[in-house]
Amino acid sequence: MDAKVYFRGVNSLNFYNYFKTEEDCYKYLAQLKWDSGYKCKRCGYDKYCTGKKPHSKRCIKCTHDESPTARTVFDKIKFPILIAFHVAFKISARKKGMSTLELSREFGLRQKTCWEFKRKIQRVMESSKRYKLNGSVQVDEFFIGGPEDDQRGRSKGKKRIVIVALEIVKNGVGRAYAKVINDFSSEEFFPFFNDYISKDAKIQTDEWNGYIPIKESFPKLKQKPSDGGKNFPELHIHIMNLKGWLRGIHHHCSEEHLQGYLNEYHFRYNRRNSMDGLFEILLKRMVAEKPIR
Repeated sequence: MDAKVYFRGVNSLNFYNYFKTEEDCYKYLAQLKWDSGYKCKRCGYDKYCTGKKPHSKRCIKCTHDESPTARTVFDKIKFPILIAFHVAFKISARKKGMSTLELSREFGLRQKTCWEFKRKIQRVMESSKRYKLNGSVQVDEFFIGGPEDDQRGRSKGKKRIVIVALEIVKNGVGRAYAKVINDFSSEEFFPFFNDYISKDAKIQTDEWNGYIPIKESFPKLKQKPSDGGKNFPELHIHIMNLKGWLRGIHHHCSEEHLQGYLNEYHFRYNRRNSMDGLFEILLKRMVAEKPIR
């Protein structure tokens, strides 16, 4: 691999040819980790020599030896780095990702091992919150979980509540974000609006009272009847697609881990027009993130 050249694409055969050995993976991680130059994590010195392990660097001043996986999500993983690369590729580059059961079967790992590593990947897929939705934005809440007896309207029961926002652009739909919330109060809505939606956005919601206090901070928010979702067709298609993905690929996810699946879905969704770069983006985040135990 040439310096400063990163893998791009979603073709599995090309990926297998690019990453054939663990040596290829360590070299790639080193390239990502020290892309902007080396700086010792212990003393801050910027001069180094070759370290003990493949593609590791040793500080000339304090002799601290650092491997490409140290202080990254790949630190102390329980299976070969080559398999970790392939798992990350399958989750990021496949249109619908891959369940832990499928990963377990394909790579010969325990399902629990796949689940633990996937949880780490979902963590780094969380939005940076730097790119807020702008222009025309539709917002609504929905339940994750099947229908329950004697539960109507916004009665939660044992179901999980998710708030979602979708950007409407000239030629269709733009980006979207979703978050698990505890109830339908404005106190639960406010953090989501502040994190993901611009104050200048033209926001449309249904007539639920919980949105009324939001208007003080988001003056362009307008409310109108939902009419069973007919007045927000793009948003409700997005919600149906998200629910279908959860049922079809993962079948079930607990309330504790639901946010991770929302992160994963929207990480791919918001980059659906630039899928070729997804693996590179994911690996950069995994290298930049501190170890997740």
